[in-house]
Amino acid sequence: MTRIQLFLCIIAISVPSMAAAQTMKFEEAAAMLAASCGKDIDDNCRGVNLDATRLKECLGRNQDVVSAKCRTDYPQALGAIQQRITARTSLVRLCNWELNRFCREVRHDPVKGLQCLLESTKKATPNCNKAISAAGYH
Repeated sequence: MTRIQLFLCIIAISVPSMAAAQTMKFEEAAAMLAASCGKDIDDNCRGVNLDATRLKECLGRNQDVVSAKCRTDYPQALGAIQQRITARTSLVRLCNWELNRFCREVRHDPVKGLQCLLESTKKATPNCNKAISAAGYH
């Protein structure tokens, strides 16, 4: 398995996404990164922990040998991935009221808490619904 395939698998497993129109989906960002930078990642970023920040640093450090297509596309693709990750990490804070009110019994279970939160969107505050959309769950 190549490094880019491994990266795509990690993205697909750890951050599944349902579209929010204003933000690129994880799948789209990963596909763009694979198409534009797969060979460059394999050739120049061996040993890099494949997370968005470290990969961006590696590609930036190696800009002189990275393909023009990769240099053009990786900031957008990795930016979209990072934006989703940031939105998902802030979701609990932004939907704390809903979690306490509607999902108290499963709040500390990440899977059941998220499932309960998504089922409660009709009763959620506008800020929480906006956070759910930004995280890619709407």
